[in-house]
Order: sequence, then C-alpha cells, then structure tokens
Amino acid sequence: MSTSSSPLSPSPAPSALPDLTGRTALVTGAGSGIGRAIALRLAASGAAVRALDLDADGVRAVARATGGEALVVDLSDLDAVDALDLDDVDILVNCAGIQNVSPIENFPPEKFSLMLRIMLEAPFRLVRGALPGMYRRSWGRVVNVSSVHGLRASAYKSAYVAAKHGLEGLSKVIAMEGAAHGVTSNCLNPGYVRTPLVERQIADQAEVHGISEAEVVGQVMLESAAVKRLVEPEEIAEAAAFLCAPHTSAMTGTSLVIDGGWTAH
Repeated sequence: MSTSSSPLSPSPAPSALPDLTGRTALVTGAGSGIGRAIALRLAASGAAVRALDLDADGVRAVARATGGEALVVDLSDLDAVDALDLDDVDILVNCAGIQNVSPIENFPPEKFSLMLRIMLEAPFRLVRGALPGMYRRSWGRVVNVSSVHGLRASAYKSAYVAAKHGLEGLSKVIAMEGAAHGVTSNCLNPGYVRTPLVERQIADQAEVHGISEAEVVGQVMLESAAVKRLVEPEEIAEAAAFLCAPHTSAMTGTSLVIDGGWTAH
C-alpha cells in the first residue's frame, strides 16, 4: 500500500548522507529553530558538532542529542567571539540572528548596531578564526544562513535587511579567497520558516500593521509566495548538509533560495 503527501507537505526525512565522519562543525544559533535542525542534521551525517548559542538550556539539549559540545556564547560580545578556539572547525554554519520590526524613524540605533554585530560582524570574526585551519587541511565549508531578505527588502526591517545583504557580500568574498584552499562559502536564503523568531515576528507585524496574527501569515508573510506554507527548519537543514557534500565543491559564492517561490516574481 502506498501513501502520498499533500503538495504543501514537507519532503520525507532525508538519509544521513553526506558522510561527514571526521569533520567538526560549529553551528551558531543552535539552541532552537534552523540552527538546531542543522546541528542535528550534520550530526546525523557523522560530524562532531559544536553547538553555540546564548540560550544555555537550548544549546545544552542539542549537545546531549548530538553527543557534541555546547558553547554558551553571546555573539554580540566580540571579545568572547575572538577568544573561541576554531582551529579544528571544518564546517562553519553562521545561523544566529535576531529581529526587530520598526519604522526607520523609530528604530533604536543601539538595536541596529546590535543586530549588525550579531549577524554580520560576528560571522566575519568566526570565519576569520576558522579559515587558517581550513586552509591548512585544504578543505572547508562555510554556510551562511542568510534570508530572502538578503536578496529583497521589506519595510520595517532596516537592520535585518542591511545585515543579511552584508552577509551575502561577505560570503562571496570568502568564496573568492577560499577557492584555492578547498573552501567553499554559500548562503542559504529561506523565506519564512517555522521558528521561534518568526513566531515573534508574527506578533510584531500584527502590531505594526494593525491586523490579526492570522492575517499577518496569510496577507504579509505568504502573500508573495507560490507555496502557501511556512518552510520547515528540517528543509533548511537538508540544504545545509547538501552544501557540505564532496560533490558541491564547485558550488561556491552563490545563494540557495528556499522561499516557496517568493523571489520568482
């Protein structure tokens, strides 16, 4: 007896491929959402996972699930970022992020600076620390979790859009410099993913637009998408694993869009 899924249902659970046995992966924002899904996915492929997050309980739970290491670090503290020993990191996944929804004239400058520190400067510092080891081993994968907002803009998200556009540029420079050393660098560009961050955005957007949370999902978040559902974290995790595979060594400096057709317009 065969079964079929709805056209709007996520794909079945993937296999454990690629084989990442012997590789060490550092995943930021690993305490929940996309980062958690990526950490679990890479561990399923054999990678030793170092899970980093400010959420101590969340990241320790992921470390227990993966048999890996929990790093409780505030990425806005750049001295703490620089103090990390990244020499053994073969795979770096920059996933940590925060959001603030507000018109530019009301956007707190300190919040703008904080968001760029976490989502652009911290990734630069982490890459800077990890590249020498990757170069020495002639192999490395940098996966930057950007966003559809790294390619498009939305009102009321000035800091997030600026940070993600900057991350896109940084990722391309890493790709150009790393190519001769066996290091690839790519962005993942999800649309709206079913995560705690997006759940908080729904409430914020409802307040900004003066509409219900259900209307935010249908009329704001998914209005431009062809596939009318939120993306699941596991779908992004599978794309991250794909970028770490041996057969993607020529795939670098690009952006892999998983947005339900949003940017097809």
